[in-house]
Amino acid sequence: MRITDIKPLPVWVGNRNQLVVKVETDEGIYGLGESGLSGRELAVIGALQHFREFLVGKDPMQIGRIWQELYRSQYFEGGRVLLAAQSAIDLALYDIAGKALNVPVYQLLGGKQREAIPCFATASGAGPALVEDVKLLMQHGWTVIRTAPMMPDAAGGFVGDSDLFDPRASIPLTAHWLTKVREECGSEIVLGIDYHHRLSIAETASFCQRMPAGTLDFLEEPIRDETPEAYAALRKLTPVPFAVGEEFASKWQFLPYIEQHLTDFARVDICNVGGFTEAMKVAGWAEAHYIDLMPHNPLGPVCTAATLHLAAAVPNFAWLEVRVTPTENLYYGAAGVNEADLLFPVQPRLDGTVFPVPTAPGLGVEIDEERARSQEWRFWEAPHWRRPDGSVTNW
Repeated sequence: MRITDIKPLPVWVGNRNQLVVKVETDEGIYGLGESGLSGRELAVIGALQHFREFLVGKDPMQIGRIWQELYRSQYFEGGRVLLAAQSAIDLALYDIAGKALNVPVYQLLGGKQREAIPCFATASGAGPALVEDVKLLMQHGWTVIRTAPMMPDAAGGFVGDSDLFDPRASIPLTAHWLTKVREECGSEIVLGIDYHHRLSIAETASFCQRMPAGTLDFLEEPIRDETPEAYAALRKLTPVPFAVGEEFASKWQFLPYIEQHLTDFARVDICNVGGFTEAMKVAGWAEAHYIDLMPHNPLGPVCTAATLHLAAAVPNFAWLEVRVTPTENLYYGAAGVNEADLLFPVQPRLDGTVFPVPTAPGLGVEIDEERARSQEWRFWEAPHWRRPDGSVTNW
């Protein structure tokens, strides 16, 4: 069997692009992967075109060797663009291998260690609406719930869609309502927040100190991750567990966070870190340090399917992020239609708050390629946020 083509399939789902990659072979077996670099898909497509030039004609079953060749075949190795492309190819190759051998991908990773994959939901409401969102999720059986930062508006309410973010205005408001959630919803739920690297060390410490001990079970990426020493400094200022790693594009980026225990949950993104080949190495490394995986999963059904196989195969697993719940659905378009259902007729489906472990050969997801190719490419740009003084800040 030989690779005959690598096709990028950029599709619009909900409110942003997804970059699906199809790897074809001369035996008619094909695999699907997905890139995790949202908003910069054209750069990834360029990298895929470079990789295609020397991958056509290769044996797709030599997955580990191909990974090394993709990584080491250039002087300027690594980086988020190249690893996003490499991740998609790696996932597609595992999909091909599973289909060729007529087994689910997790069988290629050592077999399944669980029958279902537990998930966490996101409550995106603000103020009293946050408490109601959490209660609604609890009514539907959710026990692990993540929240988001809040901002006040000029009328004393809450800012919805805005390009303004003031950390010092957000901190007291968010801390107050998280405390309210814990008081009204009890101690049984696992409660966390994703601050989306919008704070400094001092701001994060102030935020954590404004809540009673035990309010938060995890704090996701409060500061940027380029400097591990910053997280080491922050660790001394708060006992709240950290969840870090969704932006990491290799096991080497995870190195200090695992070795120095700067994260308590590894937010590995299989579509950014290097696919199954690299994610399994990160998982084993994290296991040796008693760190559980808590995978990042904000993309589409291909990412979800691939992450389910990873989650099934590793012992050290906490929860999978899922963005299709009673409080949000990233797949719904302007017409109120679930666009992922139209594009991916075969995909994993939630059963309550868990995903059953897939049983189909390969990843267990299929795309309507004709529908995908009928779409026009759309530019999408993440919000460009500013602070009250006009300076640029993180989204």
